[in-house]
Amino acid sequence: MQLPPLLDRAADALPLVARVRARQRGLKIVVVGTGVIGGTVAAWVAPQHDRLYVLDRGETAEALRRHGLTVYPGDRPDRRTTVQVKVIDDLAEVPDADVVLLGVKNYSLDAVARMVKERLGDRPLVVGMQNGVENQQILPRHFPKSAYCVVSYNAWADAPGVIGFQKQGPLVIGTPDNTLHDELRELARVLNLGVETIVTDHLNDAAHSKLVINLTNSLTTLIGHRRREISDPALFQKLLSNMTWEGVQIVRGAGYGECRLGGMPSWATIWAGSHLPRAITKPIFEKNVAKMVLSSMAQDILQRGGHESELETINGYLLSLADRQGLSVPYNRAVYDLCRREFARPTFVPLDVTEVYAAVQARM
Repeated sequence: MQLPPLLDRAADALPLVARVRARQRGLKIVVVGTGVIGGTVAAWVAPQHDRLYVLDRGETAEALRRHGLTVYPGDRPDRRTTVQVKVIDDLAEVPDADVVLLGVKNYSLDAVARMVKERLGDRPLVVGMQNGVENQQILPRHFPKSAYCVVSYNAWADAPGVIGFQKQGPLVIGTPDNTLHDELRELARVLNLGVETIVTDHLNDAAHSKLVINLTNSLTTLIGHRRREISDPALFQKLLSNMTWEGVQIVRGAGYGECRLGGMPSWATIWAGSHLPRAITKPIFEKNVAKMVLSSMAQDILQRGGHESELETINGYLLSLADRQGLSVPYNRAVYDLCRREFARPTFVPLDVTEVYAAVQARM
């Protein structure tokens, strides 16, 4: 299958002279929210671009002031890099900001967008870095210039300001209507100083391709992957493979094409995992699972003990697309319903994988 051209690599391999010029252009960037995505981007770009600022609150802001941002690759935790960043208390300190990168979750996005609008008005380009497409409904209500970033790597926080990452990028940026080309190219030139950044003309293909992979977050959180032993690895593979294959069918049926994002599994690999015998697919599945880290949903529910998550903006949204097409997606429906019930409990206790599979069987 011919995939749509994902990217315009306007600045992913800048020669030295171009890198110096990009640095001297003086694009003032503010990262709002230094969780795992905002934090890694800030840590990678700040050493190369001295007009980058970060805004956060509470213990995170205090940790950044005292210790800076520390990042490390997950396969080499000994290779830690600590970066000092410019921490601000209020966006009023940077009234001439050119770009605001919003590194908060979807459930906080509207409130944060209102705050940015109050402080900076219509001046900056505002870029949402959330999973899914709900940000495409929120940001245009506040800003005339809004763009979106599909984050194609996983990261996790050990403590405020201490972040591990699976790999360094890439970031895929664009707009649904392919506008703001000049602004996005300029932003890519700066971000590419620290992390591979791609400008795409197929934003929603990329966003929906990422959503298929994001479906795994709910299942791995529900069964406590990386926190407890999986009692039946074969059932785990069956559940995960069929969830993601249902996801491919949903987004393809809704008219979106595949975009390959970083090292994430292709749709052909996902099909194979769902249809071929386990004796064939087991090694590939185990290789992909070995690369999984604690997902953003698991960090919200398991690590922080919260009740807010991206369940609705990922699973709920894809199920709504399935309903519009009349698709039967029993794996995703069962996992979604279990997550809604279990995540709402005062204390979440992961389920055994056999309990999850029994719920799927009841819907078959």
